[in-house]
Amino acid sequence: MAEVEVLKVAANSKPIAIAGALAAIIREKGKAEIQAIGAGAVNQAVKAVAIARGYVAPSGIDLVCIPAFVDVKIDSEERTAIKFVVQPRK
Repeated sequence: MAEVEVLKVAANSKPIAIAGALAAIIREKGKAEIQAIGAGAVNQAVKAVAIARGYVAPSGIDLVCIPAFVDVKIDSEERTAIKFVVQPRK
């Protein structure tokens, strides 16, 4: 299976833009991942998932979101991010 596309979200990211990208990836590849570090970024990511659900629902896709922790390296420093695996409900 192809590698899952990862969207990185910041506190100043626009949820509508993230949602559009997320919906496009879901339609094309069937699954996506969002990574966020910090409360503001997690907030924007959750809003984006909610908006994306509305984008894909008319075509019969019901999205689910599975949160998990992931360690990421930023400027040679380990940080803990929250990742959201977003995929259609089976």
